[in-house]
Amino acid sequence: MKLRSALLLIISCAVLLSAQAPEVEITAEPHHHLALQNPFVRVFKVELAPQAATLMHRHRHDYVFVTLGPSEVENDVQGKPSAALKLKDGDTYFLPGGFTHIAKNLSGQPFRNVTIEFMQDEKARKSPPPKWDEERGMHILEGGTQDILFVKDGVRVTDIQLQPGGSIPRHHHAGPHLVVSLTDYELRSDVVGKRGKTMQQKAGDASWVPGGFTHVLTNSGKQAARFITLEFH
Repeated sequence: MKLRSALLLIISCAVLLSAQAPEVEITAEPHHHLALQNPFVRVFKVELAPQAATLMHRHRHDYVFVTLGPSEVENDVQGKPSAALKLKDGDTYFLPGGFTHIAKNLSGQPFRNVTIEFMQDEKARKSPPPKWDEERGMHILEGGTQDILFVKDGVRVTDIQLQPGGSIPRHHHAGPHLVVSLTDYELRSDVVGKRGKTMQQKAGDASWVPGGFTHVLTNSGKQAARFITLEFH
């Protein structure tokens, strides 16, 4: 009887331990690949195979994620009911940090996104940053659109789409910004006072651009370009 009781106790402990998945930091979650880090952001490229799941991991910072391709995922936040999400290519969402979760890919194709943590979120909550002159709105461009999605923690997030030859007219970047590419594209940047520069990006690329310049941005390639920008004051 003592042996049987001991075996039952061991089995019960094993079941309990398996039910309580160990929590890891986001940097230790194997599906999150650190791509870029500076005092403003920490950028991860995330990829989950069909029907796969992440480890239980913690998000300590507020963040934005940009979906690459359509997918369906289950979000299992610790202490809350599971939630299923159907996502489209380019869907961009903000989530406040301070939670632990497991993400499960429910679809038959890889789930990919770019996750951007705001490293100065605590500072933004204590001392709200200056307001943008415009925090929502759609602009029709010459051969494209510029859709300001939202402002969170002082960061303005915009969805930009340019047809071949389309352009964003002359505009100034006072602060830095992050660009997340949703398509492969080629853009020409004509900075005031400098020679023009051509940039080629792949879908899923994340590029940091310092501020302090004025330019015109044109799609110089042969296919439509779509990208998300995150602007910092």
